[in-house]
Amino acid sequence: MNALLQWLDDRTGIRDLVHAALFEHIPGGSRYRYVWGSTLVFAFAVQAITGIFLWMCYSPSGQTAWESVFYIQHELQGGWLLRGIHHFMAQAMVVLLALHLLQVVVDGAYRAPREVNFWLGLVLMQIVLGLSLTGYLLPWDQKGYWATRVATNLMGIVPVVGPSLQKLVVGGASYGHYTLTRFFALHAGVLPALLVFFLILHVALFRRHGIHTRLPHRRPDTTFWPDQVLKDAVACLAVLAVVLLLVVWPGFRGDHAGQSPGDYLGAELGAPADPANEYSAARPEWYFLFLFQFLKLFEWQGNSELGELVGAIIIPGAVMLLLALMPFIGRWKLGHRFNIALLVALLVGVGVLTMQALRADRMAQYASEPSDEAGDSELAKRYEASENYLRAVERAEADAQRAVTLARAPQGIPPGGMLSILHQDPKTEGPRLFARYCASCHTHADSAIVPPEPTAPDLTGFASRAWLSGLLDAEQIAGPRYFGNTSHQEGEMVGFVSDDLTKDQAEIEAIVAALSAEAKLPGQRKADADEAKTIERGHELVKGDAGCTNCHSFHPSPDDAGSASAPDLTGYGSYDWLAGMIANPEHKRYYGENNDRMPAFAINPDQPKNNILSPENLDLVVRWLRGDWYEPALP
Repeated sequence: MNALLQWLDDRTGIRDLVHAALFEHIPGGSRYRYVWGSTLVFAFAVQAITGIFLWMCYSPSGQTAWESVFYIQHELQGGWLLRGIHHFMAQAMVVLLALHLLQVVVDGAYRAPREVNFWLGLVLMQIVLGLSLTGYLLPWDQKGYWATRVATNLMGIVPVVGPSLQKLVVGGASYGHYTLTRFFALHAGVLPALLVFFLILHVALFRRHGIHTRLPHRRPDTTFWPDQVLKDAVACLAVLAVVLLLVVWPGFRGDHAGQSPGDYLGAELGAPADPANEYSAARPEWYFLFLFQFLKLFEWQGNSELGELVGAIIIPGAVMLLLALMPFIGRWKLGHRFNIALLVALLVGVGVLTMQALRADRMAQYASEPSDEAGDSELAKRYEASENYLRAVERAEADAQRAVTLARAPQGIPPGGMLSILHQDPKTEGPRLFARYCASCHTHADSAIVPPEPTAPDLTGFASRAWLSGLLDAEQIAGPRYFGNTSHQEGEMVGFVSDDLTKDQAEIEAIVAALSAEAKLPGQRKADADEAKTIERGHELVKGDAGCTNCHSFHPSPDDAGSASAPDLTGYGSYDWLAGMIANPEHKRYYGENNDRMPAFAINPDQPKNNILSPENLDLVVRWLRGDWYEPALP
């Protein structure tokens, strides 16, 4: 072995290189405040290693990016750990950068002859932030997609070169496949190469000038090995321990029985990016939240573009210029103190703005009396914005879980990508279509939009036993959940339920069971099968003593056809019945001339383009209202 090492040393001079690297002189001895540079190099090394392994499984395209990240997170053995370390180590690098910068400025290690090295450090800081920004888009989920759109839109306001710069980064006039591939090239190729290049220059200049120490020295001089190496190793181990804790922390909260580790550990993965459905809860990562909040201060009435230019370009540019001028300002004792005060003020300001952004997003969550805010219009607006944000977050989490559920379905992910499945999923698209076309009048518990003054029945659980029980309740039928806000509030149906319908609870339950069984709802199959006798008794009551067929038709004989003056109860709430009702409520099978303002959404079967709802969208709305969608079988 010694002979081999001697041969290698003769050819390469490796012993001199190792000696120069390990036995660097440290005036005043090793200290823990010198560890921040080493922890940053360690963090970058971890990012490079984990990034290479992620690269092996990642496919950068609009139809495969999310799908490959899903595979890493949920299917690859230990993929959640690999992705979690990469995700949280990126955040750790930002914190370590701030600490390293603070240590350099406080110690005065930016002053002559170390000015160039300080500037190289600022360049490295920008590259690290660029890596964070470009990496945010790569999962190609809703959160990253829409947050990146906001960030790149800011490029467009740069004077003269802004639009061209934005088009170059985006890869064209619209966001899509080329945006993703360019961000991936920047994240995995260009920026890491630049970081390595400038890091080598940074370390070379650092070794040239040595460690800057405070005078007088209170400890004897030492060398980098072994004292400082030990401290650096302890610090790097602490950083790794914190990152690993963040990766597994969700496992300590709540019960995750029946879930795989990728479902709740590691980095978050939202629903696939969907340009057609704007993500109103889009936010940058926490270390960019301060800029998001800062821009709100410049939302000038009538000139938002100028405000964005000042808040996103001019002031941050001026701050970076001040940081670059620190070596000149700090030549004097007063200037050095000014630099320290400036940096501390910047870090405190960043922290305050970040907390304000977090608090503003969650104001509605912590407000005990929302009505108290109504006295102040500004507070009321902020409360409403917070409430909308929380609803959007809740919707986004549901969409993300749904995407994972469908990706694990027996049919798997098709060649068209996960988004094509989501667009055909009633549970995902139904609430959006309902919010767009129905929520101006109707309410539904699962809709993201609630009309301020509902003018039609609440359709939550339509045709279910619970819904029909309320409809046949004299105290509820004239209320806002059913006919209270319609022209039928004082109609025959309300009078019939209040005065003529049987008060025998067993008979009402039988009628409800019989009518609800007509819908054949997926969620009631077992109950319908188990209560066949009750349903049969209900059929007899509806067609006989209950008096329902005085107005309604219910499995009529040929002689009774055409005698009904109210909606047909045959197949009430079934797929065909509900689709026909939404398509044309004025059809004689439904309300006819008694229809109360409900438009015909699909009255032209031969000309679907002229309808409000296409056949595909009508199918999604009907299936969603009926609760008819794929769910995995329970174990």
